[in-house]
Amino acid sequence: MADLITIDDPDDPRLHDYTGLTDVELRRRREPAEGLFIAEGEKVIRRARHAGYAMRSMLLTPKWVDVMRDVIEESPTPVYTVTPDLAERVTGYHVHRGALASMARKPLPQAAELLRTARRVAVMEAVNDHTNIGAIFRSAAALGMDAVLLSPDCADPLYRRSVKVSMGAVFSVPYARLESWPQDLETVRAAGFRVLALTPDAKAVPMDVAAPHRLERVALMLGAEGDGLSTRALRAADEWVRIPMAHGVDSLNVGAAAAVAFYAVASGRPQD
Repeated sequence: MADLITIDDPDDPRLHDYTGLTDVELRRRREPAEGLFIAEGEKVIRRARHAGYAMRSMLLTPKWVDVMRDVIEESPTPVYTVTPDLAERVTGYHVHRGALASMARKPLPQAAELLRTARRVAVMEAVNDHTNIGAIFRSAAALGMDAVLLSPDCADPLYRRSVKVSMGAVFSVPYARLESWPQDLETVRAAGFRVLALTPDAKAVPMDVAAPHRLERVALMLGAEGDGLSTRALRAADEWVRIPMAHGVDSLNVGAAAAVAFYAVASGRPQD
């Protein structure tokens, strides 16, 4: 059973993993370097543990101790109890869910490893908004995508905001980072995938005409909010596809577009 430790000093070094959670640049550097990420809220903590991530410690306000009692009893790691005010002073924001856990990262697989068994893959280029990353992972999990590949400049799926928005779906879909962009798309193509670029460009084929669900293996590329896919990525694609728009709307938010496109790509596949 974990040790239950009450802490009343915001500068206590045992709370190091939880300091400055609102400092995005700091956390983006620290968390991968220190091999950790933060899970926020009861459901997300439980999903992270279920996915095999080891817990380093937990930070709870008193009313959450009983809620998380089974986790406390199953874990050998320390559990720090703090007042809501002290939690806010440490993290930099009001922790209204009252439960945080510092989790150990796992080594990322190689893209080639994921591609061996996948049939439907999402590929993101330069998606650096954590909210969009979380939303896309949630849709990928819900709509039957097998894996996600990230360009080197994509945001961290395990950053707290991404994990929170995805409701822990980032733990359900395996992902890898491509090391060279867009050259590594050749690795995807060599694995038997047809690479489709999602773009609102009028020259793109409407999704229903492209009928990606009929293809044996599909890799769907998505670009960042606003800019979309780069010229280099578009040139590297086998085909451009688009979601037909109505009422003069030119495009969707990338999170919404991903959900529509994933449904089209995976339509008709049996789900778990």
